[in-house]
Amino acid sequence: MSLHLRPATSSDLGTIFQLIRDLAVYEKLLDQCVSTEELLRQNLFGENPKAEVVLAEWNEEVVGFALFFHTFSTFLGKPGIYLEDLFVKPEYRGKGAGKALLVHLARIAALRGCGRVEWSVLDWNEPSIGFYESLGAKKLGEWSKFRLSGAELDALAKGIHD
Repeated sequence: MSLHLRPATSSDLGTIFQLIRDLAVYEKLLDQCVSTEELLRQNLFGENPKAEVVLAEWNEEVVGFALFFHTFSTFLGKPGIYLEDLFVKPEYRGKGAGKALLVHLARIAALRGCGRVEWSVLDWNEPSIGFYESLGAKKLGEWSKFRLSGAELDALAKGIHD
């Protein structure tokens, strides 16, 4: 049995799409998962890619993924990496795939001169929180996450707000 990491290619779209849906089921957010393979194709492998994906394979079977993109910290004066999604199929958890994906991202961050790697985790997801803390990650309790999307984003873009 061997674990291998590799960058995803456009031929992996179906697999990436299914892993995203599996993650949405795990996070109890499938009703919010409106992505399509075509949107992923455009935004991951199109003319101007917006994010990157690394796949974890166990004996040539894809068992997990990390999807990430670059950010910038004005305080550090350096780029960073935002880990949008990290998911390992339940039957492969505890075998090192999640840790290998995070080590890989840390190495990418170091090679690219990034000052940090950041991500979010649902408050109820104690197994993941414990896993991240075991790797030295710190919970940023003093920060609140905000989001504009859908109708609210459209309204603000049009200058319609209270």
